Order: sequence, then C-alpha cells, then structure tokens
Amino acid sequence: MALTVLEPEGLYPDSSVEDAIWQGAARVLRGNAVNDMSSLSDAMLAQADAIMTLRCSVRAEDIARAPNLKLVVRMGVGYDRVDREACAARGVIVCNTPDYGTMEVGEFAVLLAMSLRRGLTLYHDTQRGDTPAPWAFIRHPVVRRQEVQTFALLGCGRIGTAAGLRAKALGYRVVFFDPLQPNGWERGLGFARVRTLDALLEQADVLSIHTPLTRATRGLIGERELRLMPKNAVVVNTARGPILDIDALARVMQDGHIAGAGLDVIPVEPPVEPVPELLRAYRDRAPWTLGRLIITPHIAFHSPEAWDDIRRLSVETVRDVLLEGKQTNVIPPQSE
Repeated sequence: MALTVLEPEGLYPDSSVEDAIWQGAARVLRGNAVNDMSSLSDAMLAQADAIMTLRCSVRAEDIARAPNLKLVVRMGVGYDRVDREACAARGVIVCNTPDYGTMEVGEFAVLLAMSLRRGLTLYHDTQRGDTPAPWAFIRHPVVRRQEVQTFALLGCGRIGTAAGLRAKALGYRVVFFDPLQPNGWERGLGFARVRTLDALLEQADVLSIHTPLTRATRGLIGERELRLMPKNAVVVNTARGPILDIDALARVMQDGHIAGAGLDVIPVEPPVEPVPELLRAYRDRAPWTLGRLIITPHIAFHSPEAWDDIRRLSVETVRDVLLEGKQTNVIPPQSE
C-alpha cells in the first residue's frame, strides 16, 4: 500500500512532481489549512504517514491526531513551526529543506541594506504625497558609501554566506559570527571572523541576521545589543522575527541611534492586534519611519523558481527518508 503524505495547505494544484519522484510508492493528500491544522479532520490526519508543511504549524495536538505519522518535512530552512519535542516523544523524524531559497533570501537581505544605504527608500518615501520633498539630494544619516562600511553576518550558513558574498561584491567589508562553523571554515570567502557577538555588533554598519530561531537565539538582539552597534547603523532581518526585539528597535530608531531597518519577518506573523509600535508607525507613515524603514511580509524567499525548488526538495526528502531509509536533512532531536 502506498504511503500517504499530507500537504495541509494545498500549495500546489496537482501531484505531477510527487508522482514522478515517488513512482507510486506514496500519494499526496491536500488540505486547505491556514497557519495551523485545527481545521483538518481527524480522518485526514489519521491517514498521514508524513506531513510536508510550509507555514502551517505542526503542534503536539496535531501529532496526537496522526497515529501513523513517521515524518514531518518543513518546506523551508527554519523548523521552529514544528513541535520537535512532541515528534521526538513519538519517534517522528523531523527534516527541513536547507537547499531552497538560498539565493533569493541572500539577495533580498543585501537588497534591503542597499535600498536603505543608497537612499532608494528615502527618496521613494519623500517624493510622494501632497507636499513632496524638494527636487534635490537630502543629507540623511542612513545614506552611506558601501566601501566604507562593514556588513556583519549574524549566522553564516548557506543564506548568510550567500548574502555575504553579494555584499562583498558590492564593496562592503564582511565579518561574521557563527560559533557553529568550524575554525578555518571561512578561508577563501574573504570574510573576517569574530569570536563574540559583541565584537560583531561593535563594527556592524549593517547587521544582517541569518541565524535559525532556537531557545538560544530567541530575543538575541535587544536594546543592549542594538546600542552596541555604531551610531547610524542599519539592521536587516530575513531570518525569524522573534530573534530581534522590534519594540527595542523602535526605541533606538526614534532616538536616532539606528538609522534604518529592513525587516522581512516580525515576531507574530501575520500580525494581530495590538500590532507592535514599529509596524503601526510604518503603516501610519510616521515621519520618523520615512526613508528609514522597510517591512515586507516574509516573502524574501519568493520566486517561481524557489517554489519549484521547495516542492521538489521536500518530495525528494520524503523519498529519501521514508522510502530509502536515508538521513537526508534530518534534524537531530537534541539540537536547539
């Protein structure tokens, strides 16, 4: 009997990719869930040997309703949406797809920094409205030359490395902090390694966050850390919202210490009331945000090619782990 793989969000219109890779050994079952699987029936979950999920969380109560579940594949890099403790207790394997979206997210991080640092956002914001700014340059601390700045990577895995290489090509000096990378790993990249987070922040004209969300990284960048950065620095986050305290970010932007920020992620997605001050000010076009703040709805990964990759890689991971007994992209239960 073929295995049943539940894709709770109904992301794709057919099963052509799945059928070509699984060759009849598994079938896909599509739901219409949004954010969590509470809307899916017990009967649907009871059929699932595996779950492939993008933004839909996999909670302990979902796992309890899936007695045949053997595998959860997070269709993306981060796996914080999966209750891995509940999975481990049941012997359910958890995997991610770390090879997708690397180029898109790396490029987007640098794009956010460049849009702020070269004034694209500044002039876009100030040339609109009933009383646009004069047709002239604006002296503003967010605008800097790339070649005099340090681009600091917090986390230097696949995406951090992609962002760093692009920043280096544009003239930035690139430094990184990543205690998980072995000594000497950076040779040949042209990046400088620092040994502590504080040392990274103290020279970060641009801080680009690329670490996964774990118990250790939740709230890692707060007001103390932001104030360690040089005055008029820029913060970019394309990783996970809870890593950065955006209430603290609002404070240090309003008092002028941080010149700008580009966020593709926020702590609660989609935002719910009451929305954070930073997001409210952005939506209201508060004067202190103009030219200084970019917020996008967790879309840094998006391209047609990335959607194709995430589907294929997730399907291949199911094949490798359940059908061929491999350890492809398996997340160890004891990892953070």
